[in-house]
Amino acid sequence: MWNCAKGKRAFWPPISGWECPRLRSESMRVLLKTGELVNIQWHASEPDNPSPAHNVLLTLNQLEHSDKTEGLGVQLSPGDDASALLPQLHRIAVVAIDFTAFMDGRGFSQARYLREAGFKGEIRATGDYIRDQLFYLSKVGVDAFVLPKDADPDDWRRALTDISESYQSNADQPLPLFRRR
Repeated sequence: MWNCAKGKRAFWPPISGWECPRLRSESMRVLLKTGELVNIQWHASEPDNPSPAHNVLLTLNQLEHSDKTEGLGVQLSPGDDASALLPQLHRIAVVAIDFTAFMDGRGFSQARYLREAGFKGEIRATGDYIRDQLFYLSKVGVDAFVLPKDADPDDWRRALTDISESYQSNADQPLPLFRRR
């Protein structure tokens, strides 16, 4: 559980305006779908600054008021409507989908929706998801994963190949297994 929610029930989403260190980190360890481990500088924007510098994850409201034309990052919370990004997809480089509880599957739906809508940028999973979900997240279109501080990168890297064949259609393979034979 992240520090801003210590002592709270794990499934409560962060309250708007809270300072969440997991989104404010200066440098995050990010595992790419290719298995590469990189440090990327993306952080949450300031609530009162709708047009911040580069490498900032904007909220949906800040995105609407931003005058930048490209290279934007957006932070989606579980309750956010991913369809609100559709008119803005050409401006967005990164969408960070926040998982406030590993049991909450809305982030899977958001990622799949964005890929099916034609988003070609990076979709990054942040927050409270578990190693066992990496393979499935990659199949709905997530291609980068912010690792927990205590995660073993090699172990999490192996999670991307734990399952050899997917029965269902996904972002990588539009045909289900029974149609591929």
